[in-house]
Amino acid sequence: MANWFKREEKRPKLTEEIYQTFRKSQDFVCQLNNLAIRPFWLSYQKNIVDTKVIHESILPYLLYSKIYSIKELKSIIPIENLVITNKVDEIEEKLLQGYIMVQFHKHDSDCALIGAEKFEKRQVPTPEVEFSVVGPKEAFAESLDINLNLIRKRLPVPELRVKMFTVGKVSRTKVAVLYIEDIVDKTNVQTVLQRISDIEFDQISDSSFIAQFLEDNRNSPFPQMLQTERPDRVASVLVEGKVVILSNGSPQALLTPTTLVEFFSSYEDYFMNWYIASFIRIVRLFSVVFSILITPIYVAVLSYHHELIPRDLLATLITSRREVPLPPILEALFLELTIELLREAGARLPTKVGQTIGIVGGIVIGTASVEAGLTSNVLLIIVALAALASFTTPVYVMGNTIRLIRFPFLIFAELWGLLGIVFCFCFLLAHLIQLTSLGRPFLEPIYPTRLRDLKDAFVRLPFSELSKRPVYLRAKDKSKFNINDAVRKKDIDE
Repeated sequence: MANWFKREEKRPKLTEEIYQTFRKSQDFVCQLNNLAIRPFWLSYQKNIVDTKVIHESILPYLLYSKIYSIKELKSIIPIENLVITNKVDEIEEKLLQGYIMVQFHKHDSDCALIGAEKFEKRQVPTPEVEFSVVGPKEAFAESLDINLNLIRKRLPVPELRVKMFTVGKVSRTKVAVLYIEDIVDKTNVQTVLQRISDIEFDQISDSSFIAQFLEDNRNSPFPQMLQTERPDRVASVLVEGKVVILSNGSPQALLTPTTLVEFFSSYEDYFMNWYIASFIRIVRLFSVVFSILITPIYVAVLSYHHELIPRDLLATLITSRREVPLPPILEALFLELTIELLREAGARLPTKVGQTIGIVGGIVIGTASVEAGLTSNVLLIIVALAALASFTTPVYVMGNTIRLIRFPFLIFAELWGLLGIVFCFCFLLAHLIQLTSLGRPFLEPIYPTRLRDLKDAFVRLPFSELSKRPVYLRAKDKSKFNINDAVRKKDIDE
């Protein structure tokens, strides 16, 4: 390209203002070509344009075509993204998106902007956070175009709508809002569109930034939007009548509105027999309750309610705590914080080193603390089981919330025993009752009670029983399919 261009000091008047803005950056190119049939100016940001597109799809037509006006480029250059404009703001925006600016004369009032973006992206990955043994193995990538393609090929219907936004004063991140027009409630769509257009922030790096701006209660530890990396799950909730938000540069999609019980269900549940899926869901819910309450109950019983300890177990507890100088609350906090430190260290270190730290650190510290008399072996087992139970939560952000709310329960258990645990549970329940997701009840179908939605909440009934869409979504089309047509008919040979 260096042989085809000759630099000159005089630039077209329209590009002078652009040059003054970009000249401090050495990756900005503004050059004049005198070898063409009609000389032209070419300006672009060289690090974000594809040179192959320039050499193969732009330069040959500019060099050897007889062109009399800038508007003729639309019929000559075989590139779809070609805009004729004289607006400085639009030119600056397009140049920063990988467009090339073309002008023929310094007195021209219009210029051509030709799309030649360079896309640095990875291939479609496999799910890492929501991995499933059965089912599709595709996950979202950081490219918005790839993510939209993964959804479009699963929902090849014209009713699927995509609304595009540019969010962030500095980052100018592309954000897409998806919904199926014939199913979704318009109120949900309008609420999402309004909240996204109201975002005032300089940089949007990930979809989790958008979630924090769009949530109904930003001070709640509970996430009010479900994040997923699975395009099959996104396609499923779109059919139910939800709204999906995608952000360029983020491999996570936001699903809204959502409910509490959805954070404890995995999309893999729908790939298995409904008996097995229902059993696994009950195990998850029991594990969450066990993880939150088991350590506070241990502290409350040892501090206030010795009479509740069975006689056969009393001797074991006395023996385990004989050499421990700390009260139960300090002993529990020491082990809980140790577990959190090991978990955080394992997550931040490289994969192989993190696994080693988690396993070796847990064994070494646990054994040493028991032998040193700082903790009892009974509480060590309880805390380890509670930590293991917390890992059954299929959504990572909800797992973090479970880790956090265990500590208030511990403090209340130390202050007032089992009564303190009941008080803390009442506070938590009151918060969940008033919590909403996009204006919809977050605790649905528990409160308000919706018997129809209970079919796919704590258990998952057969697909033949799930003929209706969730009540709280208020979908236009409330039926997924005709229940009479879904009744199993006898085969010919029966």
